[in-house]
Amino acid sequence: MLASFLLSIREGLEAALIIGIVLAAVRKIGRPNLTPAIWRGVAAAVGFSVVAALALNWLGASFEGRAEEIFEGVAMLTAAVLLTWMIIWMRRQAATLKQDLEAEVKVAAAGQSSGRTLFWLSFLAVGREGFELVLFLVAARITTDALQTLLGAALGLAAAIALGWMLFATSKRLSLRQFFNVTNILLVFFAAGLVAHGVHEFNEAGVIPAIIEHVWDLNPILNEKQLVGQLLTALFGYNANPSLSEVIAYVAYFVGLGLAWKRLTQPAFAAQAAS
Repeated sequence: MLASFLLSIREGLEAALIIGIVLAAVRKIGRPNLTPAIWRGVAAAVGFSVVAALALNWLGASFEGRAEEIFEGVAMLTAAVLLTWMIIWMRRQAATLKQDLEAEVKVAAAGQSSGRTLFWLSFLAVGREGFELVLFLVAARITTDALQTLLGAALGLAAAIALGWMLFATSKRLSLRQFFNVTNILLVFFAAGLVAHGVHEFNEAGVIPAIIEHVWDLNPILNEKQLVGQLLTALFGYNANPSLSEVIAYVAYFVGLGLAWKRLTQPAFAAQAAS
């Protein structure tokens, strides 16, 4: 439940920030008549996300045996890639996100089909976050109970809505930089766990060899079926008796992420130093 809560509050707050900036920009340029088009885009994106969730769950339920293991492995690895991309994208775009959105709103409002353009702007922004969340929750559901996943998602979205309202409707201010920094760390470990779980499913399906079936066995000390073990499994990909290929994938993810992070953020640091 904690993993789905964290994912939902993160994705929900990102969507709330984007829509809040767009609504504020519309008011700023004196075009409040365009507000309904924005909310229609949000409603359509929510509907799209619900349909995507139902379709992916139906697709997963239609597989059995080896096909099910391959589907779950693909879902987990895809979710890990998207989650990592989301973290890096937000890190790079956070500084200019508001200015970019305001510029897009001004261009859209100046056109003849301004309502339609803002509809698609809000639809694509919220729809992207919603589809990512759906895929993350499908991957999280594989490692934990479906009811707990849904409950965590509902609580996370409710918290995101409350935080979004607090940011734009009250005088209180949250430290968004600190919030995203903390959630980034937790989500990186969650993504690494998805990679390891995905490799485990491919081990079960015979797609990726285990090399060594069990490198160690910590079940006598911390059983993954117990409460603490289940929490660590859902949030960090804990496996009490992993295969060697799982361990290699887990470590390789952090090495690859570290190299990618250094390469992608180095130009930003150089620009800051020059200024």
